[in-house]
Amino acid sequence: MTTFNINSGGVAQNTFDAIVIGSGISGGWAAKELCDHGLRTLVLERGRNVEHIKDYPTATKAPWEFKHRGQLTKDFLQENPLISKAAGFSEDTAHFFIKDKDHPYIQEKPFDWIRGYQVGGKSLTWGRACQRWSPFEFTAPERYGYGMKWPIDYDTIAPWYSHVEQFIGVCGTKDGIAAMPDGEFLPPFELNCGEALIQKSIRENFKDRHLVHARWAHITEPKPIHLEQGRVKCVARNLCMRGCPFGGYFSSVSSTLPWAKKTGHLTVRPFSVVHSIIYDEKKGKATGVRVIDANTKETTDFFASVIFVNASALNSNLVLLNSTSGRFPNGLGNDNGLLGHYVGFHNYRASVNAELDGMEDKYYFGRNPTEPIIANYRNLEKQDTDYVGGFTTFMGAHRSRLDESRCTETIGATYKEQLTEPGGWKVYMYMQGETIPKAANHVRLSKDQKDQWGIPLLVMSVGYDDNDEKMIKDFLSQSTAMLEKAGCKNIQQHDNHQAPGLDIHEQGGCRMGKDPATSLLNEHNQLHHCPNVFVTDGACMTSTGNQSPSLLYMALTARAANYAVSELKKRNL
Repeated sequence: MTTFNINSGGVAQNTFDAIVIGSGISGGWAAKELCDHGLRTLVLERGRNVEHIKDYPTATKAPWEFKHRGQLTKDFLQENPLISKAAGFSEDTAHFFIKDKDHPYIQEKPFDWIRGYQVGGKSLTWGRACQRWSPFEFTAPERYGYGMKWPIDYDTIAPWYSHVEQFIGVCGTKDGIAAMPDGEFLPPFELNCGEALIQKSIRENFKDRHLVHARWAHITEPKPIHLEQGRVKCVARNLCMRGCPFGGYFSSVSSTLPWAKKTGHLTVRPFSVVHSIIYDEKKGKATGVRVIDANTKETTDFFASVIFVNASALNSNLVLLNSTSGRFPNGLGNDNGLLGHYVGFHNYRASVNAELDGMEDKYYFGRNPTEPIIANYRNLEKQDTDYVGGFTTFMGAHRSRLDESRCTETIGATYKEQLTEPGGWKVYMYMQGETIPKAANHVRLSKDQKDQWGIPLLVMSVGYDDNDEKMIKDFLSQSTAMLEKAGCKNIQQHDNHQAPGLDIHEQGGCRMGKDPATSLLNEHNQLHHCPNVFVTDGACMTSTGNQSPSLLYMALTARAANYAVSELKKRNL
């Protein structure tokens, strides 16, 4: 048994109306909504503090200002084989990622767990894709028998999608595609001529497929609500993961947390490693959160009427599993033993690339931070493949670097001038595939290994299945066919066989559902058996869908926070 030297600091001093565990995409939204309604809210962040603009040390650096010109040293790569695989990770973004040794975990099966511990979390480094889930995604698991019924549907969450989109700023086009519903959009970045050519070919040759502007959290035409946040237009630098001094893309550091701070109701406490949620058996509810100072290891208890768990999917599972009591010996709310099970992720293993002849007199302006998208076209109205689920296809076209064999000189001014010319057009497509959450795919606490704060390590046991393999094969075949029809050549197919997790879309473990026997959370994201605790990050997901989940996390959080406020007013929490 762990012995705590509790620094209460005075119960009154440490008491708030609400506590939010985590300051990332969903935690920031919980703080914003709760503070807007006047609740004194404490946000707990295990990492360091980050302030917008002030703490973006590489945001305006030129390539030659980096010691290694943006590259990673051999020693760094050897010490960090995991984090160095993450998308967007390099010398200019390393300050927003956690080094491998700083937070160990146990891989019973290979799993690449990418984390960013700072105020703002991974909202500083996310991909920024913001497609709405379609009605198909909410209903397909039950219809096709590979999952359980969601306790909400598209119509339930649609108003909250709008609420979030209008505040964060999402660019895109209204396309009328059933598999990718329209939202509240700012103007999109334009397709370049290579992308437009592929779009035209797909429209003519594949009537069931739609290549369109994807929806991205970038401000292309600021509205008053964005200017009020102090954010301005994205200037297409495509250096987003360094932190954007313009606030051109959404992060909780540039948007929701400063907004909450202006209310006067927000307290953010960095370097606060959450040990567990405190459950009072006499009151029959959670009363607070036990926190270990990341630096001093001192333990402090904080108290509140309502608690939001937004530590990111797997850390939220860890916190809940470690929140044991006489009432809940296996983790908070875990009467059915399913906490930590049915973990899912997105399948990013497959991609294709090709060359596209012609158009060498054309180029593009700026560094577009967005990509077009082909909405899912598989297993919509009916199951039309030998697997279940679907996939989103991201694609793009760009000019490559000049093939030096085309230069007429190998030294001198002429050679230098020829190198300023770009090479031919390249095209790529890659998949974001739905996976099936299964009881066997799970995380649990280690019985004998702990981290530097005395908290049990998380054991990962999550893997691919035959459904994933069939989906990869279909994606490669269909993507190749679309590029062939467009006149592309030298088409190459790739399966990188990466471990689950590297996509950073881990989901589930504390899923929503109507039946307490088969789920942990109800339709309002409350723990069935501890209703003043809400879980609204990726841990709450009943299935993975095929589209990017972050917008749904934000919408679910805003909805749940407003519900929590109404329940507090009724004295139900």
